[in-house]
Amino acid sequence: MTTTFITGANKSLGLETARRLVEAGHTVLLGARDRERGRAAAKALGARFVQIDVTDDASVRAAATDVAAREGTIDVLVNNAGVLGKVGPVEDYTAADMSAVLDVNVVGIVRVTHAFLPLLRTSPNPVIVNVSSGMGSFGMTQDPARIESQYALPLYCASKAAVTMLTTQYAKELKDVKVNAADPGQTATDFTGGLGHSVADGAESIVTLATIGPDGPTGQFVDRSGNLPW
Repeated sequence: MTTTFITGANKSLGLETARRLVEAGHTVLLGARDRERGRAAAKALGARFVQIDVTDDASVRAAATDVAAREGTIDVLVNNAGVLGKVGPVEDYTAADMSAVLDVNVVGIVRVTHAFLPLLRTSPNPVIVNVSSGMGSFGMTQDPARIESQYALPLYCASKAAVTMLTTQYAKELKDVKVNAADPGQTATDFTGGLGHSVADGAESIVTLATIGPDGPTGQFVDRSGNLPW
């Protein structure tokens, strides 16, 4: 039985990923900051709720301790929790605005990965999936043929570029763990104001990477169609 922990899993892409992996036979630990919403989502899916705030060291440590006591291991970690951050004229952005986005989207991944890595290393096939975005790709945001080139989201884009680079560097360092980044693409969520393809389509790349076998890739950035440019 594969045990999978997903952050930010009480709604949207995280919830759909949890649903798909439960259907695939995984034991899913549904991580969420909001206890009421997290418990309701976990109950609806047949998952177990674990409270976690990826911006809080104590909360992340407590979540890892909880999983260590209950499951004793995880096979897959999906770092899905993320925020869009402030949107508007660039002259209005402050350092505090940038720090808030990075704390969730980038530093949160480091916090959670650090806390859960000992549990992952008890698995025969440990896997980390970081949910990134084509909005963090230099190639895609500069290609007029791509939808990503039509938007300017400095805070979010910078954070997702960091997520993808962090993924490749972790993949180099963690020889015993497969570490990949998933791009859901433009998905109809609250981030996009309902624009884009379905959440089911958006979750495809995440689910694919969460279910790779011992011979699966590492250090890759993929969407549901395949590898993407950096």
